[in-house]
Amino acid sequence: MAEASQSGNRPGSPVWDPSHQGTGPTGAAGRPPGPSAESGLAAGGVVFAGVLMLVNGVLAVFQGIAAIAEDDVYGRIGDYVYKINLTGWGWILLIVGVVAAVAGGGILKGAAWARVTGIVLASVSLVLQFLFLPYAPVWSIVLIAIDVFVIWALAVYRPAAPGRAG
Repeated sequence: MAEASQSGNRPGSPVWDPSHQGTGPTGAAGRPPGPSAESGLAAGGVVFAGVLMLVNGVLAVFQGIAAIAEDDVYGRIGDYVYKINLTGWGWILLIVGVVAAVAGGGILKGAAWARVTGIVLASVSLVLQFLFLPYAPVWSIVLIAIDVFVIWALAVYRPAAPGRAG
C-alpha cells in the first residue's frame, strides 16, 4: 500500500509539499515573502507605478499652473471646510507634481530612494486629491485610485539583495 501511494515520487521526496499549501517559507513577521525582483508582476507593477508617478506629476504640474494662472479655471465652491485659495492649491499641486515626476523618473531608473519617496508622495497626493474633490471631483477620484495602485505596487516590490540571486 505504501508503495502504491509513493508511485511517481522520487525516493525520499515528501508526498505532501508544504510550500504549496501556504505553510512554506515565510518572510518577516510570518508573512509570505513579497514578489521577488524577478517576478513579472512585481517588476511590471513597479515600472507601471513609475510611469504613473511620472505622468501624474506632470499632470499635477499642469493642474497647478492652471490654478495659478487663472483662478476661474475651476468651479467656485461655497462653504468648504478645507477651502484654500485656488492660487494656494496651484502652488501645492505644482510643487508636489515636480517632486512626483522626479521620483517617478527615479523609480524607472531603479533608485532605492525613489521607492520610499514614491510611497510618501503617493500618500500625500492621495490626501491632497481628497481635499481637492469639490474643485474637480471626477479627476480627483481617478487620481486617488492611481495613487492607491502606486502605493501598493511600490510597497509589495522586494528587490533582490546585491549579490543574491532569486
